Amino acid sequence: MRKFLAAMRNHPPIAVELWDGERISACKGPPEVVLHIKSRGALWGIVTNPDLYFGDAYIVGAVEVEGRLLRLIELASNNRPDFIKESTWFGKLMGLVAGAPRVNTPEDAIENIHHHYDVSNEFYQLWLDRDHMQYTCAYYDHPDATVEEAQTAKLHHVCRKLRLKPGDRVLEAGCGWGGLARFMAREYGAHVRAYNISHQQLVFARDKARAEGLDELVEYREADYRDATGEYDVFVSVGMLEHVGKANYRELGGVVDRCLTAEGRGLIHTIGRNRPRVMNRWIEKRIFPGAYPPTLGEMSEIFEPYDFSVLDVENLRLHYERTLDDWRQCFEASRDTVREMFDERFVRAWRLYLEGSIHAFRNGDLQLFQIVFQRGRNNDVPWTREHLYRHDR
Repeated sequence: MRKFLAAMRNHPPIAVELWDGERISACKGPPEVVLHIKSRGALWGIVTNPDLYFGDAYIVGAVEVEGRLLRLIELASNNRPDFIKESTWFGKLMGLVAGAPRVNTPEDAIENIHHHYDVSNEFYQLWLDRDHMQYTCAYYDHPDATVEEAQTAKLHHVCRKLRLKPGDRVLEAGCGWGGLARFMAREYGAHVRAYNISHQQLVFARDKARAEGLDELVEYREADYRDATGEYDVFVSVGMLEHVGKANYRELGGVVDRCLTAEGRGLIHTIGRNRPRVMNRWIEKRIFPGAYPPTLGEMSEIFEPYDFSVLDVENLRLHYERTLDDWRQCFEASRDTVREMFDERFVRAWRLYLEGSIHAFRNGDLQLFQIVFQRGRNNDVPWTREHLYRHDR
């Protein structure tokens, strides 16, 4: 551990205290955070594969953090020793130890989605926005917006980008708790068919649609996006592409090509990266199995084989950092309830996931792309972006 700390760049203000009280530090001044390691096993795991084993040690209480967890993540990530970078032999060895990410065949996708989204609707209701239950990046169109206001603004932003109008037939792939589908129907008069393989989410979505009297405009199907049928004016997917897997992008594009009319429009909203990299090993294994955030280049497999023209690309990375921080605050305010519903390990796992994600978007490790596209021969294209910022609704 002494060698590990000494190899970190810039001598970050981190100290490590071992189970016998010995304190190790390579910083020149007082530490901002202290990592308490309670066993030899935890020490060994952290120095041999920190990306995977720090999270495991943290959730079981084998390590404790004195100070803000987010600050430890920032300092450790921004000053990583060169020898554990992905391009080094040691970094490659850590990847082999962690194992390959899970795949997203139709059968595996059900298990992957069940692992994360079918935890409990009541759990997510504790800390997501109450109006729409949006578990995707919000859009803060003014500095004082609450997360509820920002999620409503995001839904309008998506609908404006799609130039949605009454009577449009919409195919939604991966609908979460159904908030976007209901919003499109209620606010814009669209007819929406949404596909999702999370049973618990669909129970919630159907109950809400029924209560709001939207049954005739919104249909939720418990099926994989690959099973989509019918003809549509609009394709939309918000927060699903992370679960598709890059090996399936051409197949997703084929689904869009099969279902979209000649004048149809589409939008994909996804977490992404600037360069190809797998998801953080701990998050992929323990929180988001099968997740892969694509680069814009990798996403071209959706569009290029079918002659789709990309009309607009917007990066909302800092909006997602703020969204996550709002979620974190709501989560921490409800942690006692979460602990009663599950246990302390669950609380610690989700705290680490949220704090780590805040850092990833703040640091530029993750991006948030919204891409608008339509068929290459379709000349019905807005000349400006004025329609995105008109607030006549």
